[in-house]
Amino acid sequence: MVDADLTFVIVGGGLAGAKAAETLRSEGFTGRVILIGDEREHPYERPPLSKGFLTGKEERDSVFVHEPAWYAQADIELHLGQPVVHVDRATKTVQLGDGTAVRYDKLLLATGAEPRRLDIPGTGLAGVHHLRRLAHSERLRGVLASLGRDNGHLVIAGAGWIGLEVAAAARGYGAEVTVVEQEPTPLHQVIGPELGQLFTDVHREHGVRFHFGARLTEITGQDGMVLAARTDDGEEHPAHAVLAAIGAAPRTALAEAAGLTLVDRVHGGGIAVDAALRTSDPDIHAAGDVAAAHHPLLGARLRVEHWANALNGGPAAARAMLGQDVSYDRVPYFFSDQYDLGLEYSGWAPPGTYDQVIARGDVGRREFVAFWLKDRRVLAGMNVNVWDVTQPIQELIRTGARVDPNALADPSVPLESLLG
Repeated sequence: MVDADLTFVIVGGGLAGAKAAETLRSEGFTGRVILIGDEREHPYERPPLSKGFLTGKEERDSVFVHEPAWYAQADIELHLGQPVVHVDRATKTVQLGDGTAVRYDKLLLATGAEPRRLDIPGTGLAGVHHLRRLAHSERLRGVLASLGRDNGHLVIAGAGWIGLEVAAAARGYGAEVTVVEQEPTPLHQVIGPELGQLFTDVHREHGVRFHFGARLTEITGQDGMVLAARTDDGEEHPAHAVLAAIGAAPRTALAEAAGLTLVDRVHGGGIAVDAALRTSDPDIHAAGDVAAAHHPLLGARLRVEHWANALNGGPAAARAMLGQDVSYDRVPYFFSDQYDLGLEYSGWAPPGTYDQVIARGDVGRREFVAFWLKDRRVLAGMNVNVWDVTQPIQELIRTGARVDPNALADPSVPLESLLG
């Protein structure tokens, strides 16, 4: 069967899905490409939703992956604002919310993730927010501007990347901000306590208040509006708005109903895929936030919820769908901007996996690179206000070379020289 007779369906209108569609065409696929998204918006990138667009520094049009006209030019069939409600593996069809059935030869699930909800009284109040979609960011942008004008208070549940970036954006508008976090430092499960204190200090210098070792138990209000947020230690925090930033859950309902193999939540959740991003059904792949992929370099199954994974995972899945030999082994990467602090993080080093943290540069001036090591091998590196070092950091991770900790900490020793 020639390409022109094949139909490839992509479920998910985010970055992973859009880049997969682009790659199918750039690799010469001439069959039908159908991209289905449950939002009415054309595919867009998510980092600006908590960064440039939310702060008002970037325009709305800047978030989109392609110009709207590109899809017709590339002969990509779009079904926007239309959820897929069922995948029938036996007949190789997907059913849309309006009852339409679309047949596929290959299927890519790029359904992403959704924000976890606070399960406490008061979450139905108008001033309770989540941040995942463009509409969320547009709404929150207006709220932050209003809070800034009126000296209003924002309470953020969760001191992860989204919580911290929104805190920085809110302070930029002049809003009062309190962050409630169960762990003793921000980003505790991501970068550990050694670097978590850095973010505490940065945000406190900009007027953010932290309430560690606690969680929200109730949001109180009147006439539908938020008035305060209470924590399990008896504290009450004034609030005119609350943001739930307590993580995201992979959107696996379609895959589960279709009988695909999943990863349990204890191990991160998601659709289990191999190094070619292939699910337990050889004609179905998964990419982006929803995919829990076996990582051939790290020897572990990872589900990565960051921009670079969607950017690179979508194309990798597309090539695998075309029958190419794919081994998706990109080093996990993400970036963040908060106030005058910019950073990039490469690798994977959750607490308990490393035995040493080394800094090269000036931590006090917040111009340094931090490394997480195990048995003198670099597991991860984070450059803070230091640039053009991502490639050697990733090479150190890839090679698994044993390094001299003193040389690693010495800025006069080029990182490239440590590769062995």
